[in-house]
Amino acid sequence: MERPHEELARLIAFSGYRNINAGTATRMGSLGVTPEAFFSLEPRALAAMTGLKPDYFSDSRRKEALDAGRREAEFVSRSNVRAIYHTDSGYPRRLAECSDAPAMLFTAGNSTTDYAHAVAIVGTRHATSYGAEFTRRLVEELADALDSIVIISGLAYGIDIAAHKAAISAGIPTGAVLAHGLNTIYPADHRDHARRIVADGGFIATEYRSIDSIHRGNFLARNRIVAGMADVTVVVESDLRGGAMATARIASAYNREVMAAPGRAFDPYSRGCNALIASHTASLIRDAADLIEATGWTPKPREGEQQSLDFELGEEQRGIIDFINANPGATVNDICTGIGIPYSRLSGILFEMEMDDILISLPGGRYGVTAKTR
Repeated sequence: MERPHEELARLIAFSGYRNINAGTATRMGSLGVTPEAFFSLEPRALAAMTGLKPDYFSDSRRKEALDAGRREAEFVSRSNVRAIYHTDSGYPRRLAECSDAPAMLFTAGNSTTDYAHAVAIVGTRHATSYGAEFTRRLVEELADALDSIVIISGLAYGIDIAAHKAAISAGIPTGAVLAHGLNTIYPADHRDHARRIVADGGFIATEYRSIDSIHRGNFLARNRIVAGMADVTVVVESDLRGGAMATARIASAYNREVMAAPGRAFDPYSRGCNALIASHTASLIRDAADLIEATGWTPKPREGEQQSLDFELGEEQRGIIDFINANPGATVNDICTGIGIPYSRLSGILFEMEMDDILISLPGGRYGVTAKTR
């Protein structure tokens, strides 16, 4: 049921007010400070009810927040965006268990964000071919073994986008949690992937409004939503510091399962994973069977061994594969020059080959051939 415009504006304004999250909104509600009361009562009355200073409820600050809420409510209405308050039935049930969850979540795409099995896959933006291939295989195995599964990540470069693309290729939904409003996609290189996520039954979600500016702190805050929406968080590759490590620590604090892919001791982007395993913050994961065992999930019955896939490649696709095999780590420009396909056409062919698990996108605009295509 669609909310009246002014009610929606109040909820958005209240949710975006300073230091308001699901936990503080619940506590205020228990004191009688509903979103409606928040914007209608006098500052002194609100201060007396909550114990906060009257300045927190200044008339000018609340008016500014409510005006912004009205503008955002208009954006929500015209953009096919859902604004889900933390007490709504559609609010992600796993996220609702986290006291620091956002009071309001904005989503686009599939109205279903809850599945029987929710797996967050995160890692470095500088993914290696090992990390990208590990991610693809893990998602493929999970899709084959489990019903009602969603893969959640942050749409960033590296492991994040590899997880989203692997889910799309495997035919299962994926959810992307953004660090900005739904009026844009960052990084811009992933706009087509975001559209594909929504078109293929997944969703994109954020706590940020279209009027909110993007800054570095948003990305750290976004990690708690990735961890909070999942039963288990898998770190594929990470150095000792970074967003993936923060997500793992948050998931552990939420008492959620954390797993990490092991790597060679001296590889920079395996140091974080190895440290998580050594400190017992994360369990070691080698494949989907390890994850299923750690979570206690029941895999779906198997009707028989899956047959290997046969590719019917066109002349251009075969030429691209042959060129990459002869020139490992070739960039888009290398391929364009090497085989003479115009860039405008080549980019579309490469995207489709990624979706079909023929190619893997590597950092720096480079491409590799998947193991099953070699």
